[in-house]
Amino acid sequence: MLIPAGKLDWRPQVADAVSIGELLGHLLECMAGCCAALYALHPGALEHFAGLRTLPVNHSCQVDEARRRIADYMSHIEEGFRQVTDEDLARPIATVFVPEGEPALAILLGNLEHLINHKYQLFFYLKLLGVTVSTPDLYRLRGQQPQMKMNEYE
Repeated sequence: MLIPAGKLDWRPQVADAVSIGELLGHLLECMAGCCAALYALHPGALEHFAGLRTLPVNHSCQVDEARRRIADYMSHIEEGFRQVTDEDLARPIATVFVPEGEPALAILLGNLEHLINHKYQLFFYLKLLGVTVSTPDLYRLRGQQPQMKMNEYE
């Protein structure tokens, strides 16, 4: 990750802005939401996903924890999507926001949008800090493995 050393508590000088560490913890929550939706579709095949609920999210997170947990969530998400069928995408899933349920596709896309928005927020924070970031840092281009640097000097 490109977060400069000693900047986890940094936040832009705007009302209600979260720190970089808090943003990392929120990114974990976004990814956990994707895992929860996939688990709801196939709880039997993905019963080990239930353990993800015990992990903290929305906390001020250290870079090494974020790196580890993002990789773990990505592994779970990839596994979960291998179970999903076209029919599953139309199945309703009850959520806190829509207790009567909404199609799994809408939930998964909503979680993706949430994650993308906060990923861009981190990208923007890094730009404000003067870190050189570009398109490959924001998007995972097909066929590329993400480069997860601890700081900008690696």
